[in-house]
Amino acid sequence: MEFTAQQIADFIQGVVEGNPSERVNNFSKIEEGQPGTLSFLSNPKYNQYIYDSNASIILVNKNFVPEREVKATLIRVDNAYESLALLLSVVERSTQKKSGISPMAFISETATIGENVYIAPFVYIGDKVAIGNNTSIHANCSIEDNVSLGENVSLFAGVKIYKDCKIGNNCILHAGVVIGADGFGFAPTENGSYKKIPQMGNVVLEDDVEIGANSTIDRATIGSTLICKGVKLDNLVQIGHNVEVGTNTVMASQTGIAGSTKIGKQCLFAGQVGVAGHLQIADGTILGAQTGVPNSLKTPNQTYQGYPAVPVNVFRRSSVVYKNLSDLQNMVYELQRKIAELEKRID
Repeated sequence: MEFTAQQIADFIQGVVEGNPSERVNNFSKIEEGQPGTLSFLSNPKYNQYIYDSNASIILVNKNFVPEREVKATLIRVDNAYESLALLLSVVERSTQKKSGISPMAFISETATIGENVYIAPFVYIGDKVAIGNNTSIHANCSIEDNVSLGENVSLFAGVKIYKDCKIGNNCILHAGVVIGADGFGFAPTENGSYKKIPQMGNVVLEDDVEIGANSTIDRATIGSTLICKGVKLDNLVQIGHNVEVGTNTVMASQTGIAGSTKIGKQCLFAGQVGVAGHLQIADGTILGAQTGVPNSLKTPNQTYQGYPAVPVNVFRRSSVVYKNLSDLQNMVYELQRKIAELEKRID
């Protein structure tokens, strides 16, 4: 499908600067722009590429000021990245999805399957599973007894959902995700061994949750591990048993949350963050990459970094000192030497 710059601008409420009749039929990165494609510029680090890009149309923020002539037709919008996301979503929705149920899938006679559902070969669906309309389940997924999937859910290859878990509407679980495996619960015994504590709860994903590839969310010991509406988890994220993650919180790759911790709304955790168990993390908390959190953070809308987590301004000042530790050590040695010399003279 082809669209003109004016059609695109009308859809995303932008303003055309250049040829409103310029046409595109695909997308490209700004540094690799090709004729007939639409690109975008939102990060100032990429400003240099806009002047030589061969993309026909480029989305830019309204406050972008070019330093010299730009060949492409520009569409100015409030937020170029958000506008691109909107356009990509429209294209994705227009792409024809697979449908039908493979005869090579195993589906329990007691399962309930909605309308327009796609079930690929080698899928296992257990007893009393409920699957909503327009849901897609790709190859080698396993959905155990009493699981419920909402409408418009996408399970990519190899997703495993243990018994009794509940998945809301519009959720996306990428390849290799495991929902509802046992939490890490073991009681030490007198002889030094560990006795397993049965994990009798489940996992609940509310609507509009997306889980990245090979991430795991453990079932609760009792009750539910809860992932609230709009949460987005990157690949390789681990959520422990009885954790609650608040609405619209996002976590980047290799983050781990230990059991029974409560994460607030609209938090942002960068890569390799670790949070200890039984803590409270306030709404709007931002944790920089590799931050370790051993204690609760109860003040909303604060940014932390380092281990143990400290306010980001303290971390930055400490980092400057850390980088100069060798020089400071040499200064201390020199002062010690001079003091020793002065003591000898006094004696």
